[in-house]
Parts: sequence; C-alpha cells; structure tokens
Amino acid sequence: MKTKLFIVLALLSLLLISAAPASGGGPLDDGPVIFGGNYTLASGDTLNGDLVVFGGNVTIEEDALVKGSIVIFGGNVSLDGTMEGDMVLIGGSGSMGENAVIEGDLVTVGSSFSRAEGSRIEGEIQIEPAIEIPAIPEVPAVPEVPAVPDVPNVPEPPSIMNNPIGSALGILGRSIGLALLAMLLSLFLRPQMERVAQIITSQPLVAGGVGLLTVCLFPLALLILLITLILPPLLAILLVLAWLFGLVSIGMEAGERFTRAIDQTWPPMLTTGFGTFLLALIAEGVGLIPCVGWLAPFLLGVLGLGAVVLMIFNSRARPLVTAAPVPGPDEPLPPPA
Repeated sequence: MKTKLFIVLALLSLLLISAAPASGGGPLDDGPVIFGGNYTLASGDTLNGDLVVFGGNVTIEEDALVKGSIVIFGGNVSLDGTMEGDMVLIGGSGSMGENAVIEGDLVTVGSSFSRAEGSRIEGEIQIEPAIEIPAIPEVPAVPEVPAVPDVPNVPEPPSIMNNPIGSALGILGRSIGLALLAMLLSLFLRPQMERVAQIITSQPLVAGGVGLLTVCLFPLALLILLITLILPPLLAILLVLAWLFGLVSIGMEAGERFTRAIDQTWPPMLTTGFGTFLLALIAEGVGLIPCVGWLAPFLLGVLGLGAVVLMIFNSRARPLVTAAPVPGPDEPLPPPA
C-alpha cells in the first residue's frame, strides 16, 4: 500500500511541476527537482529530502546518504551510497554498486535495473511492465455539412480605362501637362524648336523614316550599352526627351498655323502652348479608337523624333562659314563674276 501511494504521489508531481528551476523545491518533501540535467551527490554528503528527476542523470557516490526517496522519470540513476526512502524508476534505467543500500522499496515501471553483488534492498521489490495507454475510442463521423450556397459575383467597379469620364479627364490632364512643357521650352529653346518644325514641314518623309529607324535601332543600342555598362538609363532618358521635344515642336508649328488661319497674332509662348494642347488632345482622342488608335500618336512621335535627330546631325555637320579676306588698297580687285 505504501508503494502504490508513493507511485501516485510521484505521478502527481509530474503533473504539478511546471517550469521549475533545475534545483528547486519539489512536491516530495521539499527536495530538489531536476529537469534534463545532471545531479551528483558526492561521497560523504547528505541529501535531506526527496529527489525528483525528469529526463536527467543522477549519481549517488559511495558513502553518500539520501534521507528520502528518489523518483526518476525517463532518466538514469547510478547508486553507490545509501538511501533511506524508496527508489521509483519510470521509463529509465538504474544500477546499484557493491556498497549501495536501499532501505525502502524498489519500484520500476517499464525500466531496466541492474544490481552488483553486495548491494542490498531492505524493502519490497516491485517490477512493473510498461504502462499501457488505453486505446482511444474512435471519433464518430462528422455529419455532412450542407453545401454553402454560391455567393453571387460582385461586379467590379468600373476602371478608368472603361470609364468615359475618367478617360476624358486623363486625356485633358496629359494634354495640359504637355502644353505647359511646350510653353516652358519655348522660352529657352525656341530657335531649336523652329529648326525642328522647319525640317518636319520641308522633309516629312525623311524625318519620319529617320525617327522610325531610331526607334528600331534603340533596343540594339540599349543592349550594347548594357553589355559595355555605359549608362544605359541615360540613353533611354535622352530618347524620351527627344520624343517630347519633337512633339512640342510639331505643336508649335500647329499653333502658328492656327493663328494665321484665324488672322490673329498671339505671343509665341501662348501660340506654342495652345498648338501643343490642341495637337495632344486630337492625338489622344484618336488613340481611343480600338486596334488602330495608337497609330496616330506613334506616327507623330516618330516624325518629331526623326526631325530632332536630323537637327542634331545637321548642326554638327554644318561647316563653319568664314568671311573672304578683304583685298588691301594696293591689291587689284577680283574680276567680276
């Protein structure tokens, strides 16, 4: 009866002890509690109380005295000294040396235990098999849950691309932005814009062909720059700027022709801004036509880009014009042509 009561107390200690320190008060007579560590009672030392160990190793050296019981859960114990209480070993292994003495009972549950000759156990020895866990009853089948009705599809809110008002506002905003850019450029680069517009009006096919060739060769040039690591983003920025500069130049020409058609004289900056706004508004409106609407803005951009490229090359290839030397007073004048 005493042994069974001690086993019950040991199992209760396993359930009641949680997050205790490696050496702290335990439920069995205020003895130390060991979690996954090692405990050694040196020769000549005395432990006043019980010892509980969870998954650790216990060594009781010769001439050491334990004035209590030892409970081991899944650990190992090596006893060479004397203990006055009981030894309970659950799911572990233990051994007794030649001079080991257990004055109480020895109880093992699903454990292995060895004894050397000369060791003594004065109480009862109870060897229990491993604790069998009762079979868990089968969980009853969950009744079928009725199918959830299909949730009706919620219509998506109309996007800006499918909203006529949003598209119109977008076109208007882009046109105003391009017009403001044209007015700003006309303050500083009006001579260059006039040269680009002159090339477009005099050589539209050549300018368009050069612009189309530039667009086609741009990916190849960008690939070469990526291989050689020579500022590929700079080339893309320059292409975009040249594209915008060409469109602005076309807008300036359109504004001047519009003012001449209505027999009005406006300031150059206002003429450029209005012409660019009108050009962008028409191009963006045509761009809304499905399938072929993109063609008109693309052709305008190619035409302006080609004119910018031609202006750059013409300015670099134009030779310097030097004045003929004036003949001196004693030199004869050149014959008339």
